[in-house]
Amino acid sequence: MADDPSQPTTAIPSAEPKALSPAAQRALAEAEARRRLAAANATPHPKEFQGPKGPEPTRYGDWENKGIASDF
Repeated sequence: MADDPSQPTTAIPSAEPKALSPAAQRALAEAEARRRLAAANATPHPKEFQGPKGPEPTRYGDWENKGIASDF
């Protein structure tokens, strides 16, 4: 019976992951090493002084100069 809530309606795929090829394992290890290196060398961004207030204008395309807003 399809309306029985105790029976799943879809089959659950097995939780066993696929075996990765040696090249894929090597690529994953290299990517993890690059992520660790980038995190170790990360420097905090300096605080911006006298910049625009609110959302970043270069991201949202809104600029204000002397009270006049231009949208491009």
